[in-house]
Amino acid sequence: LQPTPVILLKEGTDTSQGVPQLISNINACQVISEAVRTTLGPRGMDKLMVDGRGKATISNDGATILKLLDVVHPAAKTLVDIARSQDAEVGDGTTSVTLLAAEFLKQLKPYVEEGLHPQTIIRAFRTATNLAVSKIKEISVPVKKDDKQEQRQLLEKCAATALNSKLISGQKAFFSKMVVDAVMSLDELLSLKMIGIKKVQGGALEESQLVDGVAFKKTFSYAGFEMQPKRYDNPKIALLNVELELKAEKDNAEVRVKSVEACGGSIQTSVGAMTDDVLGQCELFEEVQVGGERYNFFKGCPKAKTCTILLRGGAEQFTEETERSLHDAIMIVRRAIKNDSIVAGGGAIEMELSKYLRDYSRTIPGKQQLLIGAYAKALEIIPRQLCDNAGFDATNILNKLRAKHAQGGMWYGVDINNEDIADNFVACVWEPSIVRINALTAASEAACLILSVDETIKNPRSSADGPPGGAGRGRGRGRPHAH
Repeated sequence: LQPTPVILLKEGTDTSQGVPQLISNINACQVISEAVRTTLGPRGMDKLMVDGRGKATISNDGATILKLLDVVHPAAKTLVDIARSQDAEVGDGTTSVTLLAAEFLKQLKPYVEEGLHPQTIIRAFRTATNLAVSKIKEISVPVKKDDKQEQRQLLEKCAATALNSKLISGQKAFFSKMVVDAVMSLDELLSLKMIGIKKVQGGALEESQLVDGVAFKKTFSYAGFEMQPKRYDNPKIALLNVELELKAEKDNAEVRVKSVEACGGSIQTSVGAMTDDVLGQCELFEEVQVGGERYNFFKGCPKAKTCTILLRGGAEQFTEETERSLHDAIMIVRRAIKNDSIVAGGGAIEMELSKYLRDYSRTIPGKQQLLIGAYAKALEIIPRQLCDNAGFDATNILNKLRAKHAQGGMWYGVDINNEDIADNFVACVWEPSIVRINALTAASEAACLILSVDETIKNPRSSADGPPGGAGRGRGRGRPHAH
């Protein structure tokens, strides 16, 4: 007699287990990486995403794309999360981290299919990541802080590297200078909130400007305001929470100011106690026409360190992508100030780590050797993708790179301009080492996480049972029943 199977899960619950499940998760991650693969590097392409309401977004920022893709596959969501965490932690390298994680999984697929236990793989990967991170720390080049001039040039180079792969790479010299100015104008805490970014349509990109202070759209209009002087030197600023004029019923306009570390004053609710210490002050107030709008500028606030970037440009999508690109560059400069060591970008650091891990793997026996070798091979995806996106012969360039790194040229990476390899340290393609460390650890963690899942249980929503007490009570209310 066959025993009747006991169903413990609600009907419609979908469970899948074991190796096929792992393989399908790995395949799902490949699909995600295909989506962002072509956006990597200076020759990367952009993606145009249209949401349900028809709003178009053009971007090549990995985190932005994945956020807008609205991924539902549970394992693939992990990749979206690491891209976001990379974005939050270091601001740049979101595409790289996704690609690395997917490539790690791709290299491991054959081992999984052969039935190698995931925990063995995970152990090897943890070892490899620790080795790689300590190697980065060992070879990264510290930056001398004493010389302000030198530090400035360094930061500008880091910003330029971050902007290299963006829509505005043509104006990277102009913008990297602006970004460094913006970050340098902040105080020690380097809080990002203090850099405002305002977008004004129209005008050329080069008309974008950095305002040392606060800028916002003109909001004052009152009887006789046309005759008011349009600029004041050293004015006092009162932040009032009271209404000064009598309003007609119909125009109840209000101005909302989100943050008032604006200019170093504090908000007053009455006009009674106007003493000097509650008033903010700035060196210059002026009202200026920017594009079709009039803007109020408060410049040179002594108490508060803040600045505003006014972006100009044609299409709305374009200025929005410019804002995202500047965000990446600002984060990079911030990181470079906090963690003052850098490595060469353009695939150089990945090739060096790949060579180092490959050499290391030859010194250990057994399965670990193969797995660390797989990790080393996966790292080559970054330079390979840079070549593919630029239309170069990737195999040829990678061979050159492997040879060069084997001879000790540790900073050699892809030279995008000449379809060759070059010493990217000399070429000033620089990235803060923390960016690469974070990308590696996040990608490796994600790969290990996906490998350690061997079963997915999808629960249908409990609302599918129909109204309680009404029809549809009979079966499937989570009761074990025999078939």
